[in-house]
Amino acid sequence: MRSRPAGEPSAECSTSFDRLLHAEFGRFTLGVSPFALWLAYADWAIHLSAGPGKRQQLFEAWARKVTQLLSDYPQLASNRAGAAVFAPSPQDERFRDEAWRQWPFNLIAQTFLLNEEWWREATTDIAGVSPHHEQVVAFMTRQLLDMVSPTNFIAANPEVLAATLQEGGQNLVRGASNFLSDWRREITNEPPVGAELFRPGKEVAATQGNVIYRNRLIELIQYAPATDEVRAEPVLVVPAWIMKFYILDLSPGNSLVKYLVDRGHTVFMISWRNPTGADRELGLNDYLQLGVFDALAAVRAIIPEAKVNAVGYCLGGTLLSMAAASLARESNHLLNSVTLLAAQTDFTEAGELTLFIDDSQLSYLEDIMWAQGYLDASQMAGAFQFLRSNDLIWSRVVTEYLMGRRSPMTDLMAWNADATRMPYRMHKEYLRRLFLRNDLFEGRYEVNGRPIALSDIRSPIFAVSTERDHVAPWRSVYKINLVADADVTFVLTSGGHNAGIVSEPGHKGRHYRISHRATDDKYVDPETWFARVKVEEGSWWPAWSSWLEGLSDGLRLPAAIGAPDKGYPPLDPAPGRYVLER
Repeated sequence: MRSRPAGEPSAECSTSFDRLLHAEFGRFTLGVSPFALWLAYADWAIHLSAGPGKRQQLFEAWARKVTQLLSDYPQLASNRAGAAVFAPSPQDERFRDEAWRQWPFNLIAQTFLLNEEWWREATTDIAGVSPHHEQVVAFMTRQLLDMVSPTNFIAANPEVLAATLQEGGQNLVRGASNFLSDWRREITNEPPVGAELFRPGKEVAATQGNVIYRNRLIELIQYAPATDEVRAEPVLVVPAWIMKFYILDLSPGNSLVKYLVDRGHTVFMISWRNPTGADRELGLNDYLQLGVFDALAAVRAIIPEAKVNAVGYCLGGTLLSMAAASLARESNHLLNSVTLLAAQTDFTEAGELTLFIDDSQLSYLEDIMWAQGYLDASQMAGAFQFLRSNDLIWSRVVTEYLMGRRSPMTDLMAWNADATRMPYRMHKEYLRRLFLRNDLFEGRYEVNGRPIALSDIRSPIFAVSTERDHVAPWRSVYKINLVADADVTFVLTSGGHNAGIVSEPGHKGRHYRISHRATDDKYVDPETWFARVKVEEGSWWPAWSSWLEGLSDGLRLPAAIGAPDKGYPPLDPAPGRYVLER
């Protein structure tokens, strides 16, 4: 065997240096790999250069669009109605104000929209470019265009210009103050302005209960009953560990936990601990064992013999589906039902989030997590903000920094700012095994050394998706219908990933579609399903509550809080300690 000469660096040292270098780059790129972007743009540029026909087509398209705009110039200059040639997409709110119809701002807007439309054509349908690289190039080009949108500049935005002239520039003074305050809070890791009005245990996460179990990863909360009798089957909620649990227990008026308790359900909630570098080796199966299985053991000890209505939200729903499949493999019939809220089991069509998931991107991201021991909340936020940059970045720049108007803080916004971290090993396994390889959906994911299959689940399933979900697109969530050999109730509700789930009765403008598929019913594709199923007005919560009641064995007296004689004494009042850790 060849010995390493003195002074020759080991492979481990060289690899560690590379990983540290990538991690340092990651501080400036918010966890997005520049190498993945370069590969995508190189693929696009090379194939575009090899396509003279496509280049000719793009040149002709540019000439045609410019001619259209020039021919409409007199109408634009005279502020005539109907002069616009290029229209923004239906979801684009930037140019809705009437001021954008006036000269010269109508010409500025039209020129921008012309460029936006042309670049959309230039970054798509290039022969030979891989679909993934095409999507990355189109997406990132759209981000660059959004950055230089005329709405982001004082002189080009008539709304900002009018406010500046009317207020003598005081809007810009307020905006500068807002920016400096936000910048200071960012670098000192302080919550945003107004978040102090929504304190867990006070204004939010205020439903009464007790922590009855704690390990190194979770606290388990048992909520106090609000009715004289309760449903025989307890409800265990598994939230995502990418967020604090109280998204489901916000203010009393929109708390899903309180809604369930008030309707006679005994509710248990997992509160995940916010991991640190010391937790770097916690894996996905640790979250399964220390999280779901330990919680189920506690619930079963407190309410013996009762089956459990299990609920999982986002990543928690994915984890719950793994737990349900594992229990089904062992012929364990503990679960009375499985509810999946905005939770994916198949990741092949996971929306624009997949733009950040390829081998190059994951290798870069893993190096960042390796150096820190976790993925920081700000690094995760960078990717999510990219997905909705107009709503989450540039609209805020215009409103708060150019117009000088603070958006009022809400409970949902304050919760969203109370972010968490992701341990190195778990997030690596989640991204590679589920997102990149799709092991769970395709039956390769192993629990306790043996593969699990979602098709083994026989408990009735209630799956909720949302129309504007950028994290778990509804067509992706719908794929539970492809593998489930159980009764499936599928809901598509208005709103996004969070607001669609926090959709309490009485919330204005809410609607949903709902259908039931028995085990022996034929599969219906999502487009046909969408066309067939009628829209119901209001919140989906009552429909879910009725579904749970239909699966219940009736009412019983409430169980005591905890079971001290079985090792589950009441420890702390809800919401516990872990939710308060930063």
